[in-house]
Amino acid sequence: MTKSTEPMSNVDTAWLQMDRPVNMMMIAAFMTFDGPVDFDRVIATIERRLLTFDRFRQRIVPPRLPFGNYTWKFDPHFDIRAHVHRIALPAPGDKSALQELMSDIISTPLDRSRPLWQFHIVEGYNDGWVLAGRLHHAIADGIALMRVLLSLTDFSADAPLPPTDSDDVRAPGKQRGLIQAITSPATSLVRTTFNVADTVLRQSLETFRNPGRIIDLAKIGTDNATTLAKMALRTPDPQTKLRGPLGITKRAVWSDPLDLAEVKSIGHALSGTVNDVLTAAITGALRRYLLDHEQAVDGLNIRALVPVNLRPLDEPLELGNRFGLIFPTLPIGVADPYERFLATHRNMTEIKNSPEAVVAYGVLYALGMTPVDIESIFLDFFGSKSSLVLTNVPGPQLQLYLAGSPLREVMAWVPQSGGLGMGISIISYNGGVMVGVTTDTGLIPDPEQIIENLSIEFDTLRQLAADMARQNTAD
Repeated sequence: MTKSTEPMSNVDTAWLQMDRPVNMMMIAAFMTFDGPVDFDRVIATIERRLLTFDRFRQRIVPPRLPFGNYTWKFDPHFDIRAHVHRIALPAPGDKSALQELMSDIISTPLDRSRPLWQFHIVEGYNDGWVLAGRLHHAIADGIALMRVLLSLTDFSADAPLPPTDSDDVRAPGKQRGLIQAITSPATSLVRTTFNVADTVLRQSLETFRNPGRIIDLAKIGTDNATTLAKMALRTPDPQTKLRGPLGITKRAVWSDPLDLAEVKSIGHALSGTVNDVLTAAITGALRRYLLDHEQAVDGLNIRALVPVNLRPLDEPLELGNRFGLIFPTLPIGVADPYERFLATHRNMTEIKNSPEAVVAYGVLYALGMTPVDIESIFLDFFGSKSSLVLTNVPGPQLQLYLAGSPLREVMAWVPQSGGLGMGISIISYNGGVMVGVTTDTGLIPDPEQIIENLSIEFDTLRQLAADMARQNTAD
C-alpha cells in the first residue's frame, strides 16, 4: 500500500456496491442564493475549502482479486474545472426549470474514472443563482454532506476569501479529515474554514436527535440479536403504487419553505415534535396520493427506511458513512388526521428507543465484506420491508453567505437503496423547513401531487392545533 492509496472502509464499500443503473447511490443537493454570482470567487472557495478533504481528489480503484479491497487513490490528472461546471438555467428560470435540471442531475451517473463528485454553478434562477452538487454515497452520508456544503459558507457577506495554501489543498497523502481540520492548532486557515459548519450543525443536531442514546444501545448484545431476527422476519411491505420495477429516469420536486417556529408550535399543541408533525403530514400526503390513484388504503401500513446519525455530538464529524437505519411504520390507513398524528408519534417514539439503527449499521458493515452479488440479495431482502426512504437533515438556523451572496434555501436528497423508488427529505435552514421528494417516474410520474397534498395536510394539522389551543384556553 503506497502513501497515495487508502483502503475503503467496509461500510463505504457496501454503498459503492449498491450502485445499480436504475438506482444510483448518489446524494444530491442544491443551495439557492440572492444576487449575481461571482464565479471566480465561488471556484476559489470550493478549491480552497472543499479540497481540504482528500476524498474530493481521490478516485476509486477496484480490487484486482475477487475478494480484494477497493482503495482510494489520488487522481494524478485532477482538475477542479472538470468537476465544477458553469451553466445557465433555461427561461423562464423559475422553480419548475430548476426542478427539471435537478431531475436530470440525479438521473445521470457519475464518472467512476474520476473522483465521484460534481458541482454546477447555475445562473439565471429568479433573481439569483444556484449551487447544485452531487457526490457518491461511498464518500459521505447526508450529515457529512451538510458539513461539506456548510464548509463553503461564511457568517457575513464580506468575509475575506482565505489565502491560498497549496500545501494543504493539493499535496497528496495528507489525510486532513474533519477532526484534524477543526482541531489542529497549527492550521488557522482550516479551522476558520470549518468554524461555521462545526458551530451551526452541532447546534441543530442537538435539536433533532440524540445519537449518543442510540450508540449506548449497541452494548446490549442480546437485544441486538433479537432485533436483527425481528427485522429479518418482517413481512414485505404491501404492494402499492409506491413499489414496483424501476427505470433510469428520476424526478425531483420540493415544497416552499414552511415556518419552522410554526411547525414547532403545532407539535407542542399536539404533544409531539417537529419530526412528528412533518412525518404525519407526509403520511397524510401519501394517503391522499394513493386514494387519488384508486388504491385501497383501509388499514394500510407501510414502512419508511430512515437513516439515523450515529456520530457522537461531542466529536467533530468526518467524511464517510456512520449512520444506521430504522424502519418506522407510517399509518396510511388511519383516516382521522389527529388519530393519524398520534399513531405516527407512537411509532416514531417506539422505533427511536430500539437498537435497530445500530443493528442495521452492523449489517451494512458485514455487507461491505461480501461479493456484490450476495450483497444485492440482502439489499433486495431488506429493501422489500419498506416503501420509501425518509430522511431528516437539520441545517443551521441563521443566515449564511457564499462568495458574498446570501444563502436562501437548501435542499438535499439521499439515494433509495435496493428496489425503492421514492425518497422524501426534510431539510431545515434559517427558520424554515422544506420537504423534497424524488421518485422513479415509472412508478410516480407526478411527485408534484405529493407536494400539493403535503400542503393540504399541513393546513389540517395547523387547524387541529389551533382548535386544541382554543379548547385548552376555554377549559
